[in-house]
Amino acid sequence: MRKTHILTLMLVAVMLAASAGASAQDAGAIIKTLGVGVAVKMFAPQLNSFINNLLQARDAETKETTKVVPILSISIGINTPGQATIGAAQVAGPRSAVARVQAVAAIEGNFQNVFHIRTLVPVDSLEPWKRIRRVVGVGVSAIIDLRI
Repeated sequence: MRKTHILTLMLVAVMLAASAGASAQDAGAIIKTLGVGVAVKMFAPQLNSFINNLLQARDAETKETTKVVPILSISIGINTPGQATIGAAQVAGPRSAVARVQAVAAIEGNFQNVFHIRTLVPVDSLEPWKRIRRVVGVGVSAIIDLRI
């Protein structure tokens, strides 16, 4: 059943991209982004346990509540105009605050054309580009890169 939903979602994304006049490259980017989002949601508990065990084995574990959420990034005018990306991060903090975190917003900018800055802000929405609402008391404890 779950595979059917994923396949249907990907098919709809491809059809929407095609109907909007998007190139094959754009459709591929949409599929990759949706695939990463699905993978993050599907494997979040296992990824969270793995990170916690990895840190515990090195005597660096957190005493706070943790969970894995997507990193949502909108970079406008930084490297490529209007590029949207998705990744994953583990967040940590008090249980009630961590429960409110839906994603990590990545906000990027250049400082004096010398330094590239990327901030990671735990937020309570899956649409941080509309309005960023930081979840106070929660921090990012790990970044998860998906090899594709």
